[in-house]
Amino acid sequence: MISRYSTSEMNALWCQEEKYKIWLEVEALALEGMVAEGEVPQEAALALRQKGAFSVARIDELEREIKHDVIAFLTNVAE
Repeated sequence: MISRYSTSEMNALWCQEEKYKIWLEVEALALEGMVAEGEVPQEAALALRQKGAFSVARIDELEREIKHDVIAFLTNVAE
């Protein structure tokens, strides 16, 4: 964001950390939907909710190698 047009609250919403928190929530909700459809076991969704985490630095590192932001994110969560 351009600093002169944004507030600290806006910057906090648009930071990498917040973006990946939202992505992790989307993945968790999608997995819970798959549980509801009987496609994956409940334990998978519980494990993601309990242990799911990411590192912005690691995602950046992976993205430099992989050249794909979503794959870098998912790779780091899987790690």
